Amino acid sequence: MSQDNIAAAVNKWNWGAFFMTWIWGLGNKTYIALLGLIPVVSLVMAFVLGARGSAWAWKNKKWESVEQFTRIQGLWTAFGLGLFAGYAIVLFIVIVALVITFNNVFM
Repeated sequence: MSQDNIAAAVNKWNWGAFFMTWIWGLGNKTYIALLGLIPVVSLVMAFVLGARGSAWAWKNKKWESVEQFTRIQGLWTAFGLGLFAGYAIVLFIVIVALVITFNNVFM
């Protein structure tokens, strides 16, 4: 595997790290992600991990190949996006329920 292929895989945005922060960090031996447990810092850490997470994960954990690394990070991304979509759906349902409830109360 050429250095260019490795660089292309590890120097890109990591959606799994962005959405999953500290959980992703534990799974990828990138323990700085635990700063995501601190309330205000968590928002900043999401962006830092999104930008630098792939490089840190490549460095901190032993990987068999770039393909394995890319596949595993893809799974983290899919899971993170799924979780985000689930939260968005629940939030939408709660907002609709609140609007209906308040309309019934004040009408």
